[in-house]
Amino acid sequence: MIKALRMVLPLLVLLTSCGSPATVARPAAEATAYPTIAYADLPKAARATLALIAAGGPYPYPRDGSVFLNRERLLPVNPRGYYREFTVAAPGQRGRGPRRVVVGEGGERYYSPDHYRTFLRIIG
Repeated sequence: MIKALRMVLPLLVLLTSCGSPATVARPAAEATAYPTIAYADLPKAARATLALIAAGGPYPYPRDGSVFLNRERLLPVNPRGYYREFTVAAPGQRGRGPRRVVVGEGGERYYSPDHYRTFLRIIG
């Protein structure tokens, strides 16, 4: 009996840990507070990008306003299309550079200085 339990137990643990998408634990990013940055502390170019977003454009880069998919789930998980991405101009950079502002439909705003590796929630 004990031998049979030892053989079945690992299988039971594996099966119960798989779960459906609704029961799988969410990434740690959702469970913890995001580091923040005050609006006044953002780079000047990021504040200019936020002003363009508030005005509804026009945007200098064709991909500005496109859907940010949040594939790595570093931001809270929401339906596809919830987040939009915008370029923050970087002096001396060719092309779009690494800096971005991501805006959620609920009004939340995030600044990424390093092309989505990290996010700072913008406050104020």
